[in-house]
Amino acid sequence: MKQAVKLDQNLYTVLVSDAMSEDGLRPILDSSSVNVVQENVHETEIPLEEVDALLIRSATKVTADLLRSMPNLKIIGRAGVGVDNVDLDAATNHGVVVVNAPDGNTISTAEHTFAMMASLVRNIPQANRSMEEGRWDRKKYQGAELYGKTLGIIGFGRIGAELAQRARAFRMNVLAYDPFLTKSRAEKNHVTAVSLEDALSQSDILTVHTPLTKETRHLLNDETLASTKPGVFILNCARGGIIDEEALYRAVTSGHVRGAAVDVFAEEPAIEHPLSSLDQVITTPHIAASTTEAQQNVAESVSQEVLGYLEGRPAPHALNLPYLDQDAFEKFSPFTKLTKTVGETASQLFKEPVKQINISYAGEISHQETGLFSRSFLAGFFRHRMDDYVNEVNASVIAKEREVDVSEIHENDANGYKNFFKAEILGESNKLIIHGTHSAEIGPRIVQLDQFQLDFQPAKHTLYVRHNDRPGVIGKVGQLLGTHDVNIATMQVGRKEEGGQAIMLLTTDKECQDDVLEAFSRIEEIQFVTSIEL
Repeated sequence: MKQAVKLDQNLYTVLVSDAMSEDGLRPILDSSSVNVVQENVHETEIPLEEVDALLIRSATKVTADLLRSMPNLKIIGRAGVGVDNVDLDAATNHGVVVVNAPDGNTISTAEHTFAMMASLVRNIPQANRSMEEGRWDRKKYQGAELYGKTLGIIGFGRIGAELAQRARAFRMNVLAYDPFLTKSRAEKNHVTAVSLEDALSQSDILTVHTPLTKETRHLLNDETLASTKPGVFILNCARGGIIDEEALYRAVTSGHVRGAAVDVFAEEPAIEHPLSSLDQVITTPHIAASTTEAQQNVAESVSQEVLGYLEGRPAPHALNLPYLDQDAFEKFSPFTKLTKTVGETASQLFKEPVKQINISYAGEISHQETGLFSRSFLAGFFRHRMDDYVNEVNASVIAKEREVDVSEIHENDANGYKNFFKAEILGESNKLIIHGTHSAEIGPRIVQLDQFQLDFQPAKHTLYVRHNDRPGVIGKVGQLLGTHDVNIATMQVGRKEEGGQAIMLLTTDKECQDDVLEAFSRIEEIQFVTSIEL
């Protein structure tokens, strides 16, 4: 990692490339160890090689070429949550730490969502528009009360929890669905943890606050919207794409959805969007985080973190892996890749909320500093559940925020392997145990899943099948995949005893889509099937 060496004996140079709140920048403006330059990075007259830290919002694009022109840069501070405008891989390769402000807009987004909800059920924008047009439509815009209504929050992170507090103040009943929401955390927040199906069918008002991932894209679609209460209200102030906007349009025009409020869209800017033409729908131009306070908060957060990092303190909101020298990279990279892969696999196999993760090491690897490997496992585990950038640096912070207890121990018994890794994932009622190993001779391997012994090399497309051990099952699986034009690359099977439970792990040349997975339900011996994508 680059050392924060001053260009002269007194000052670090911090370049603020985008317009930011002056009050938010106060930590660096008031610092006697920093020289602050507020100019666009492409227009500044100061030599870029003299810049120690770069502060940006969404306008400045940090590319590999720009990073090459700033050889002394140590840290980039993004005043906001998203870092789509930063080449994180290039920053990592250049030894530049990237930090953001994940908490800065929590309150503003929660408040905007609640304001949209209140406006929606009381028809406030529509009534205001009628007054502007010279009408007095008291009967037409009769609304509903929030009191006593059931609010379903899909995705219970920071914003979902803040929204729940406000809903309870209005004496609403609050249901929450989140893959990581345990009963104890739900009780602490005075909400009821439910399944997605129950949230859909029992809520009078539904609001989504999930990340946008493969699993959550079009989470609300024609099918799931049809399973909601007739007359439900729908809100999305989280991510465009979580709701299928065409399906929502159909549900509103049919009358099944009474009204909707949307701040984010799959394609932005959403000029003349069809939803905006509906009288029952409120749309706003992605302004949930656009408050004076939020903009000050995010600027202040990154200013403090950048200043602290330059002065030798750690950066708790770092998004990328700090630079490792080549020797360290060659030494740790293979096992780091194994633990991340095992984490990704475990996350996709374990379908319920997680309370605890126990990680253990044995063999030669147990004599090393294993914290990096544990963080790598967590990065892989959380990757498929969040759309924020998750890696070895911030994964442990995410685990803490989600109230997942993580332990790490070293053991003596390596089960005959040179290096041995085990992860135990505990949920409300189930657990998953997965064992892995790596050596220069055999590469990465998953050698045990629960009680099933295997010798499986992880691959990009994997199919996990749990079934009854009966003659002909493997043939049926092969025939089904062949019918759907899915070619099997490798297959590993494991069983506890003859005629009992068994599993298959198959690598395929392409991803198995939903229609393929659904077809497995027609094979009597199959108990469970899921695809694992790495």
